[in-house]
Amino acid sequence: MNLDNFLLFASIALIATLTPGPAIMLVTVNSVQYGVARAVLTILGNITGLFLMSLLAVLGISTIILYSAPAFFAVKIIGALYLCYLGIKQWKHGLGLSSDNKIKSKKKVPSFFKLYLQGLLIALSNPKAIAFTTALFPQFIDASYPLMTQFFILVFTFMLLSFMSLFGFAVLAIKIKNRNNFNFLENLLGKAFGSAFIGEGCVLAWSIQSNK
Repeated sequence: MNLDNFLLFASIALIATLTPGPAIMLVTVNSVQYGVARAVLTILGNITGLFLMSLLAVLGISTIILYSAPAFFAVKIIGALYLCYLGIKQWKHGLGLSSDNKIKSKKKVPSFFKLYLQGLLIALSNPKAIAFTTALFPQFIDASYPLMTQFFILVFTFMLLSFMSLFGFAVLAIKIKNRNNFNFLENLLGKAFGSAFIGEGCVLAWSIQSNK
């Protein structure tokens, strides 16, 4: 792979990682609720999912999933249900940060594994991510160069850019949280994030229905 192709790949991947979606919303919520350190666990789960999908894309397995109606239908259903679950949970409980919020005192902080698993599931249940990796990676694989070397260069570049993007959103969320007027926005943000998750899930569900 030449430098021009690598830079083109990196620019496309960077735009993709900065585009708002379920992963950014989840990391932002977890950062505000539990802190940046715990949000990093969600980020690690998400980039693990990206690694697995990238591996499937290079092996050609994700192409089978993408064009197999039952398999892709299952992925969409799981993704839609999980996003709606996160949205309803967020809508009901909000961000739970106010000092007078009773939910906060009773709220159990998720385990490291659960936070990691949230990020992993968001990545693996996102059909857009499957389509993106399936379309992107084969375009930059040169048959005249060792496959595994190119794979690791592309995948780890994608993972690094994704980590940096999500970490940036996590830090930004904390900075906004620490503003004096954040308590006023807390409930509104909880509803907004909840609505966004539910909206993403409904869009997925609608696409399933329209493709029947």
